[in-house]
Amino acid sequence: MSGPGKKVVDVAFKASKNIDWEGMAKLLVSDEARKEFATLRRTFDEVNSTLQTKFSQEPEPIDWEYYRKGIGSRLVDMYKEAYENVEIPKFVDTVTPQYKPKFDALLVELKEAEEKSLKEAERLEKEIAEVQELKQKISTMTADEYFEKHPELKKKFDDEMRNDYWGY
Repeated sequence: MSGPGKKVVDVAFKASKNIDWEGMAKLLVSDEARKEFATLRRTFDEVNSTLQTKFSQEPEPIDWEYYRKGIGSRLVDMYKEAYENVEIPKFVDTVTPQYKPKFDALLVELKEAEEKSLKEAERLEKEIAEVQELKQKISTMTADEYFEKHPELKKKFDDEMRNDYWGY
């Protein structure tokens, strides 16, 4: 096979090798998502298999002599000439150049969002650890120990007491 059909088959085959199905499956949480993912993978494999088998083979050559015997040479020669004059246009991709810059910009934005998300997740993990620690110690902690970890609150309370402001 040659031409656009072969190119489609090659691209589909390469794409299937680059998909991390197991990695994506690990990210799924619900059973419904797992079912949908399994359906997606099965459908992808079926389409890929069809592309590999159906479109990767050269078509059988036409036995013109067989048809000449049954139909007649004049009609067969006319069809043969028309068949040989058929030109399949080459596929020219005009869409990818339009969307490639947009896609690349989205990838950059995605990386930035991922970095921001990871930093935020790290900050939240630290905060959770601090709250967990505080939760364990709160029953035996003194006010001085608490104010030692939160000096801004100590300053606020000292200012309120100094200014005779008791919250009412």
